[in-house]
Amino acid sequence: MNKVAVVMGSKSDLPVVEKAINVLKDYHIQTEVRVLSAHRCPNEAREFAASAREGGFSVIIAAAGMAAHLAGTMAANTTLPVIGIPCSSAKLDGMDALLATVQMPSGIPVATVAIDGAKNAALLAIQILAVSDPELARQLDEARAGEKAAVLEADAELQARFQ
Repeated sequence: MNKVAVVMGSKSDLPVVEKAINVLKDYHIQTEVRVLSAHRCPNEAREFAASAREGGFSVIIAAAGMAAHLAGTMAANTTLPVIGIPCSSAKLDGMDALLATVQMPSGIPVATVAIDGAKNAALLAIQILAVSDPELARQLDEARAGEKAAVLEADAELQARFQ
C-alpha cells in the first residue's frame, strides 16, 4: 500500500507542509496529515511512530521548525523511512531546524531535505514507494522528462533571443 504520513510539529508549519501534501495528492498517494509535537505531546508522537507500520504507512514525512526534534522522534520509534523537513522561523532562518534534523545519531537515520523543502520531501517519499511500484516509477520518469523539456525549451528561447 502506498500510504504516507505527513506529521508537523505545529499547525504553523502547514503552509510549508501543504506543498508536500499537494505533490502526494498529484500522485494519488494516500496521505494522513497530523499535528504531533515532539515536545508538547511526546507520548502521542512516539505512539504514532511506533504504530505507523501497523497503520499501513510506508514512509513518514516530519516537518518542524526551531528545535525540530519531530523527525528524530519519529525515526527513533520506527524503522520506516523518515524524511525530515526543517522549517524556517523568524529566529535563525531555519538553520537550527536544519541542524537538529540532519544531525541524527548513528543508527537512527533521517533523510533531510532543504529548509522548507516540502516538495522534495514528497518526491523522495514517492521515489521510495516507486522502488516497488512500477506505475509510480513511470509517473516520476514522465515528470522528469517534462521538467527537462521545459528547461530545454527555455534554453532554446534564450538562444534564439540573444544570438
